[in-house]
Amino acid sequence: MLRIVHDRDEAEAELRRIGDRYRSDYVLHACATVREVLASVRRNGDRALLHYTASVDRVTLSPSELRVTGSELDAAYQQVNKDLLDAIFLASSQIEAFHRQRVPSSWVQFKDLDVVLGKRYQPVEKAGIYVPGSGGGPERGAAYPSRVLMNAIPAKVAGVRRTIMSTPPGPDKKINPAVLVAAQSAGIQEVYRVSGAAAIGAFAYGTETIPPVDVIVGTGNIYVTLAKKLVSPIVGIDCLTGAGELLIIADRLANHEHVAADLLAQAERDPMASAILLTPDLTLATLVTAEVDRQLINHSHRLLTSKAIAHYGLVVVVESELMAAELANAFAPQNLMLQVADPWSLLEEIRHAGAIFLGYSSPIALGDYLAGPNQNLPTNGAARYASSLGVETYLKHSNIIHYSPEALKKVADAIELLAQAEGFPYHADSVRLRTEGQRDKYDI
Repeated sequence: MLRIVHDRDEAEAELRRIGDRYRSDYVLHACATVREVLASVRRNGDRALLHYTASVDRVTLSPSELRVTGSELDAAYQQVNKDLLDAIFLASSQIEAFHRQRVPSSWVQFKDLDVVLGKRYQPVEKAGIYVPGSGGGPERGAAYPSRVLMNAIPAKVAGVRRTIMSTPPGPDKKINPAVLVAAQSAGIQEVYRVSGAAAIGAFAYGTETIPPVDVIVGTGNIYVTLAKKLVSPIVGIDCLTGAGELLIIADRLANHEHVAADLLAQAERDPMASAILLTPDLTLATLVTAEVDRQLINHSHRLLTSKAIAHYGLVVVVESELMAAELANAFAPQNLMLQVADPWSLLEEIRHAGAIFLGYSSPIALGDYLAGPNQNLPTNGAARYASSLGVETYLKHSNIIHYSPEALKKVADAIELLAQAEGFPYHADSVRLRTEGQRDKYDI
């Protein structure tokens, strides 16, 4: 059952506890395991991938079976019913349309005829996308085509030449056909059957079968997150994500059934997911806690969802919406819902959140699947400094600088003075040798 808290100090302590759930001995143990997996993949290549596929996913593969064949990709379309195909294609078009609005353009600035400055954007050459589920690990039988779309479509929009994907195989060695359809819809034709930290290691170091990539993205369990963090010195990664988070600020007009359903929608994803309600209305708080219990009865996801609710669910009765905004900013949630009469005014008080859902008719499922904005979002308070995955995740930019001989002469004295002040005489010489005997006093 959801706990109701009234005292602000107690609420702040509970929110800190929930926010710190990844700082535990369990995580330290997992980190040691991940280091071992990464070292094995780097040292043994495909042999390590086959070993971990057998031990973690309980599937025995040969090296030639690591990659999904073209015929399997083609057959996937025949194995997905038309309604689901249409839903995947609709989501794909919505996500692509949103991300096409976010593509930065290269630019140059002509300060005068002798000076050109600018910025040039280019996509990375290779990207690796990890999609959890399907295999014999903790998420056996799960399939997440929406995560494929969210991760891969921004790469497609950015113009990445080669995007590859890895996901755990099912007990029959196969990948869920909806996942394969989503991959192809997003422009991926290269899919591998490798799970967890081993897949991240393959993306980072390369093996005989899987090429090393320039950027690794995708969500997963704690082992995937730690693996991405450990390889980040040698390859780009998206934001580090943990178990999902939802914080709802709701007023007395919010529908308690809807609020309860939203909390459970977050909690069902992971036993470490957090589902939090802040409300100034005690009646709503009481109704929501009872409704959560009612909706859990005889539900197929009851056991997993109940665990998340019991450990990381919370209801806080606050003095005002402003106090709720202050608590929300301190927590910096992955997902924030403003189920209040005037969400746009309350939005002005929000500084830290990965995604913000405004109003009574914007459920979290809308963002998870179809609205368009990306749902690969920072967790564990990282929304204070990080943002969602997007086109820019797959882009790098180069600064452009051009000075004519005449323009260089104008600034030569200033450059030499700065170089000498910092103790770098060769820097000064590189300018002096180009301009000696033809100096002008700098004037920019």
